[in-house]
Order: sequence, then structure tokens, then C-alpha cells
Amino acid sequence: MKSSLAINRRMVFKLRQVGISTLGSLKIKILLCGCVALTLLAVANRNRDGSSSLLGWTGDVASLDRSSSPWGRYAIVMNTWKRYDLLKKSIAHYASCPRLESIHIVWSEPDPPSDSLKIFLNHVVQLNSINGRPVELIFDINKEDSLNNRFKENKDLKTDAVFSIDNDVIFPCSSVEFAFTVWQSAPDTMVGYVPRKHWVDETWSVWWTGTYSMVLSKAAFFHKKYLKLYTDEMPASIKEYITRNRNCEDIAMSFLVANTTGAPPIWVKGKIFEIGSTGISSLGGHSEKRTQCVDKFVAEFGRMPLVSTSLKAVDSHNVWFW
Repeated sequence: MKSSLAINRRMVFKLRQVGISTLGSLKIKILLCGCVALTLLAVANRNRDGSSSLLGWTGDVASLDRSSSPWGRYAIVMNTWKRYDLLKKSIAHYASCPRLESIHIVWSEPDPPSDSLKIFLNHVVQLNSINGRPVELIFDINKEDSLNNRFKENKDLKTDAVFSIDNDVIFPCSSVEFAFTVWQSAPDTMVGYVPRKHWVDETWSVWWTGTYSMVLSKAAFFHKKYLKLYTDEMPASIKEYITRNRNCEDIAMSFLVANTTGAPPIWVKGKIFEIGSTGISSLGGHSEKRTQCVDKFVAEFGRMPLVSTSLKAVDSHNVWFW
């Protein structure tokens, strides 16, 4: 009798387990069916213009393509000094970049650009522009020879994004376009290819450690509002120091942006092609001069505004691991 009762109890327990399992499986199936139904409903509710009332988003998909608006394009501000062959190579290359709006050449030489140079560069720009959209070429003529000229406010700029570049470095257009996209995600930040690091004792260092606090303006995106800030708010003593020593305008801009945002820059991984032979960084005592600049600027700002980071932006289309 006891044996039969035990068997019956075991059978009831097993039936209960099967029932619970079946009910759980049924709930999962119902949940999955509900998810599929919601997905299908979302697709069905998507209007022909690309909007979706179910998700509460009524924008047009086409509106996300801002390539024809100032937000969707950028301007190059290129610093140059008596290296016309490099200038021609750089202009010819960057004129073919898809979302480029204009090129502004910062001209600080005592003599104005020759007519032959202007004609050649305009021809090169027209020849290399793509998508039937001409790139505007403008010479920004300065009376004074100063490295501060590259950061003068420029009211001819039609875009918010400025790509500051020296004429002796070239990046593939695909790399520039990626850096521009990164900048669009953080438009108050400097986004560039050449990272540098300041140390606790406020000395200057080439980036080796994986941590950085600056990206050099020889190849960097930033918002055009910083040109106005540099022109109007940068202490005159710092600008005079830069003009006198012909160095450190890039560090000054990094200080300015960091002091405004309280945030670090963003380093973008990209292949750089150096087409020039020499520059001020190749001169003796360069690192010592940069350290003196950092000390000087900290004293003028009253604090160290630079913020360190180890963030690196990498285009995952081009690499498997990063």
C-alpha cells in the first residue's frame, strides 16, 4: 500500500514538473511572439518618408545626411611658409576629400601670393573637387608674421568644423572623414592625430606612454568658436611670447580648449605622411622650449587646465582588432 502511494506521489510530482516546464516554455514562446509582433508593427508603422510613429521618432532618414549643410561639412585652415611645392601637393590632395567645404591658406609672408600661384592652386582645386561641388579656396593675408595668425578669427568660415593642418603633412581623405565624424560626436573637443603629454611637473613630452593630454593643431579638428576665443580672450602676454619665440601656438590652443571644456582631447588613429624635410621640431633644444611654454602658460592661466586620457578612436572598418 505504501509502495503504491509512493509511486503515485512520484507520478504526481513528475506530472507537475512537466506542467511547469510546459507552461514556462509556453510563456517564452508567447514572449518571443510578442517581440516579433512588435518588430513587425514597427516596420509596418514606418512611413514612406522613413519616420516611425511607434518609436516616437518622426524625423526623415534623409535628414540625417547633412553633407550639404554647414554641420555636415568642414573647412581646412592650412598654415604655410615659403614651401610652395608642399602647398601645391597638399591642396591637390585635400581638394578631393568628399565633405570639404573650403580651404583657407594662412599667409604670413611679407609678399602677397603671386598671381601664378593663385591660378595654379585654383586650377588644382577645380580639377580635384568631386561630386560636382566646387571647393572654395581663400588666401587669408596677414600683415604680421606670427604663428598666432593660424588661430585668428575668420568670419569667412561657413562651417562650424575647422580642420587645422600644416602644409607638410598629408592624411588619406578616408582618415580625415573619420576624424570629422568623431568630432561631430564631440564638437566642443579637439580631435586630432598627433598626441602629446604633459607631466605632473609640467614638463613637455612626446607621447610614448599611452596617455596624452593634447593633440597638436598641425592636424586637428576643433570648433570655429575657438578661433574667436583665441583672438579675443587669449592673454596678450601669451600671444606675444608665441610671436617672439616662434613656437607653442598649438600648446596655447590646447590650453584654451581644455580650460573652456574641462575635458581631454580625442586622439584618432591615422596614418600620417610627412612630405616636408625639416621643421621647428628638428631644431636643437625644441623639447626644452616646449617645457618653458607649458610653464609660462600655466602661470598665465593660473592653473594646469590640461586633462589626461588614454582614449583612442579607431575606424573599425579598417582593422580587425584595436
